[in-house]
Amino acid sequence: MAKRIAKFHKVSFEQFQEGYIDSFGPEEEEEIRKIYDAVRLPKRATAGSAGYDFYTPVPIRLKPQETCKIPTGIRVKMDENWVLKCYPRSGLGFKYRLQLNNTVGIIDSDYFYSDNEGHIFVKLTNDSKEGKTVEIASGAGFMQGIFVEYGITTDDEVTAVRNGGFGSTSGDL
Repeated sequence: MAKRIAKFHKVSFEQFQEGYIDSFGPEEEEEIRKIYDAVRLPKRATAGSAGYDFYTPVPIRLKPQETCKIPTGIRVKMDENWVLKCYPRSGLGFKYRLQLNNTVGIIDSDYFYSDNEGHIFVKLTNDSKEGKTVEIASGAGFMQGIFVEYGITTDDEVTAVRNGGFGSTSGDL
């Protein structure tokens, strides 16, 4: 039996609204509230699925080489020594070369406690070489997340605490 190590949650409306406006521009609060209320928590499609499907909160249309940043409205609380690795749904990758801009999204367990509530954002690119436009309906699965346990070195003494998203765990960026 698989270990139960995590739970998905929605971010607050205020956090979602901030991410939505940053991604798509200004919109009436009532419209953003409708989109937020329709956000679905990630789910596995079958008992044998490793990945949890993430659903886009808005329709996405990407022509070849276009990019879009998506606020999922989702955060995840997980046990220490676990990570959520995010990938495009395999069918979208196969048909359209739909890719996450960072190739594999890594959601660390301490991200849940960040100032942005651990809001998971996704930046997608349609890397089609055949001129195909990808269209994803609102509420459709577009990404999958897989929980993976990891280890650390015997001499690891890190005590730093995260506060942020991209690049917040490294002073090198």
